[in-house]
Amino acid sequence: MRELAVKSNFLIRTLCASLALVAGGLSLAAQAAPLSYPPAPRDNTVNNYFGTKVPAPYQWMENLGDPRLGPWIAAENKLTNAYLDSLPLRAEFYNKLAQLWNYPKESPPIQRGPWLFFSRNSGVQNQSVVYVQRGPDGKPRMLLDPNHLSRHGGIALADYVPSPNGRYLAYALSVGGSDWQTIHVMDVATGKTLPDVVRWVKFSGLSWTHNSAGFFYSRYPQPPKGQAIAQRLANQALYYHWINKPQADDQLIYRRPDKPEWIIDGSTSQNGRYLFIDFQFRITSNELYYVDLGNPGHPDIGAPVRPLFTADDGSFTPVGTQGDTLYVQTDQDAPLGRLIAVDMKDPAPAHWRTVIPQQTGTVLTSVHLADGRLLVHRAVVDKSRLALYTTAGKLIRDVPLPDAMGTVDGISARDDSPDVYFAFTSFLRPGEIEHYDVASGKARVFFKPQVRFDPDHYVVQQVFYPSTGGVEVPMFIVHRKGLALDGTNPTVLYGYGGFDITVPPYFSPAIATWLRMGGVYAMPNLRGGGVYGQAWHRAGMLQNKQNVFDDFANAARWLIAHHYTTTPHLAIMGYSNGGLLTGASVTEHPHLFGAVYIGHGVLDMLRFQKFSGGEYWISEYGDADKSAADFKWLYAYSPLQNLKKGVCYPPTIITTSTDDDRVVPSNAYKFAAQMQHDQGCANPILLHVATATSHIYMPVHKHLRHDADNWGFLGSAIGMRASH
Repeated sequence: MRELAVKSNFLIRTLCASLALVAGGLSLAAQAAPLSYPPAPRDNTVNNYFGTKVPAPYQWMENLGDPRLGPWIAAENKLTNAYLDSLPLRAEFYNKLAQLWNYPKESPPIQRGPWLFFSRNSGVQNQSVVYVQRGPDGKPRMLLDPNHLSRHGGIALADYVPSPNGRYLAYALSVGGSDWQTIHVMDVATGKTLPDVVRWVKFSGLSWTHNSAGFFYSRYPQPPKGQAIAQRLANQALYYHWINKPQADDQLIYRRPDKPEWIIDGSTSQNGRYLFIDFQFRITSNELYYVDLGNPGHPDIGAPVRPLFTADDGSFTPVGTQGDTLYVQTDQDAPLGRLIAVDMKDPAPAHWRTVIPQQTGTVLTSVHLADGRLLVHRAVVDKSRLALYTTAGKLIRDVPLPDAMGTVDGISARDDSPDVYFAFTSFLRPGEIEHYDVASGKARVFFKPQVRFDPDHYVVQQVFYPSTGGVEVPMFIVHRKGLALDGTNPTVLYGYGGFDITVPPYFSPAIATWLRMGGVYAMPNLRGGGVYGQAWHRAGMLQNKQNVFDDFANAARWLIAHHYTTTPHLAIMGYSNGGLLTGASVTEHPHLFGAVYIGHGVLDMLRFQKFSGGEYWISEYGDADKSAADFKWLYAYSPLQNLKKGVCYPPTIITTSTDDDRVVPSNAYKFAAQMQHDQGCANPILLHVATATSHIYMPVHKHLRHDADNWGFLGSAIGMRASH
């Protein structure tokens, strides 16, 4: 796994009351009688790290099959649901969110010859439906409706990839959205599913050979029964699957027994000549290998694997090939990114040629071959810019975008077609699909959703605030026009700060609902992310992780100092690595925030590496088992170990799922039990454990409830009034 969290759903709040704030600005929740929490057994487990003994009274919760766990989770959910159901604001948020969510959505189409494949959601379908049509003006035909695969969206459509000739559609399903996937194949003309079943696929792409006879994929060995969620991952391997043959006949392409923890992923060039193999363990670098498949019509699957980039001194992403020239995006010797050309006949570094150099003030996000040209996507302080270049690196023209403060995503381009499709979104603009003709330079809107949300009532600004070490951190702030800067505005501060991931401006029905109800939304681009390239990322990883928490706390202080809000009206929100952020923030600064959301967070930094894909995050966080230096900095901020008995923590809601096999749910279980045990006042500490959902997937009907629960909890805690 290259990232702890996929750039996808960012969940959030809830807490409410039709009654207003009491004197002194404290919410009703802060003055309520203490909740009676379900008892969680504690034991005398102690772990020794380089001579430091660390108590772990809830370590038994790591055994997800422990018979004590189920009743405790059920009791926690009962308590949480009763509390949330009593909040008037939660119900109001749900109703307004459901109305706003109900608009058509589409994905950028994938081109395969004359055919376009895309997904569409009519509004509040649990999952989007896959369609195919001939050309941009053709009539859509439904191919695959995952809503018919299970009741209530329990089986998720995780991915789909059409074959080069458009004859087949390979699609991956997962139970409850688990990272474990099973691949199936459909005949596009008939709509019939073929007998192919490819199991135990995880953290894998899917790439067809040019003749559409089969595809490359990566899989792990089958885990022991009952261990699929928490089993430590190792020994991934790359295989080739032939259509209409059993998985047992699949051909092994590449494995590395000498490095069992590394991830292996394969991708083919559009012309079908090459297979590229990405081999990675560290977030900041990878190795790249290739296979010359020869004749694309009759590829030599068994051709030898050859090294291309193995110095482990940067990231290398193949963009595409033209003849014997391979274009590669890299940050080697260019922390903001550059594009190089490599002669496949002689790929030695001495013969590399820089085509698109590093550019000060922008980060190279992606490059795509489009009709013999290069489509270059850059980010300028987290705002998208698109431009067209020749393959020699000469600028042809900038590509027009609907808004200067928005995000390009899902670019769909081919070297044999002038048609480019991409999604564009912003905080105030739902995702629309743009069509751009690289030959003529003409742009048009391919799909524009109709949403009951008027962006003219709101404003987006980007500010810069000081943080530790003298840096200036950028932050987006979104709110209704004419906002009174009197310190009373209910404000949600969201953050991530890790894995070189930049969270760009995007439209969220939950955020839009919050804005309509008078809230302020703030999102800083913390160190650890990628807004300024690798240097910004490295400034927030390993021994520098504290910078991320400092940046977040300083964002809160800036909002308070500039009278957007005050502590009683300020909530923080984070998910996944962002859940670590909010967990660490509330333990370090319990009196700075009025409410906290911790979603699927990594909360035990001393033991995360022991479960599922946690070992892949060692290059980002460190390893408390193997390094005394790593232990020292991890122990200093690990949320679980830094809770303190008797501290008055703000109202907090912690969420996870029994089926989260990325950040295992024991993180949330242990943290919630310890926080409830230590809480020194009546502020509620709630745990909500979902089922049939995962780290990155939630059917829409559950998503609506989840967002209403969490936004409603936060809003109620920080004084947002329910309307009557």
